[in-house]
Amino acid sequence: MRSRSIPMREVHVWELPVRLYHWINALCIVVLCITGYLIGAPLAITTGTEAYHNYWFGTVRFIHFVSAFVFFFNFLFRIYWGFAGNEFSRWYNFIPLKRKQWQEMIDVIKVDVLQTAKKPIDSIGHNALASFIYFVTFLIFLLQSLTGFGMYAAMSNAFLPKLFAWIVPFLGGDIHTRQLHHILMWGFILFSIVHVYLVFYHDYIERRGVTSSMIGGWKFIEEDVIDRNNQSAK
Repeated sequence: MRSRSIPMREVHVWELPVRLYHWINALCIVVLCITGYLIGAPLAITTGTEAYHNYWFGTVRFIHFVSAFVFFFNFLFRIYWGFAGNEFSRWYNFIPLKRKQWQEMIDVIKVDVLQTAKKPIDSIGHNALASFIYFVTFLIFLLQSLTGFGMYAAMSNAFLPKLFAWIVPFLGGDIHTRQLHHILMWGFILFSIVHVYLVFYHDYIERRGVTSSMIGGWKFIEEDVIDRNNQSAK
């Protein structure tokens, strides 16, 4: 655990668009997972003798579809912001093309996962391993959107879903597409659990305000870490 006596400086890391994307994305994932699970395993709820008296399942589907559209366009915005945002938001942080990034990934595994080292990680934004994992989740987001809209295309005349009508035949049929979509949902759930745990873990260990930074945008970084990052950037 880092000492509170170490001189620290405020750094504005997460811009407002990134923070909005994060919380909209989190809300959409929660809603999509709950409604998606209900769609896959509907509850036997009856309130009337005729179907038109009991439209709860249609409401669940409607909420799922609306959340899916919000999730998709929010994701497209994040792709754009990877080119337009500040140095902590750009895509070169998420794709490990440099030897330094791979070395940091190894260091993070030793410190966070194996706990065989106590070497401090100097990243101001996401560390290299977290960035790469987020990049993988972006690919999963894309695949989940493709499978979702692919299945939705069969029951919609809207322009956007019809663009993905080729997905279901490409994946071998409706059953395979649904199974993949369902498996990816559980991937979201597992990722969310690990993500929340690591956020609080790093907040407690590093004392940099990791949790609050996704609300206000500011992190508290050691002055020597800032100096080293500035030197490496030159």
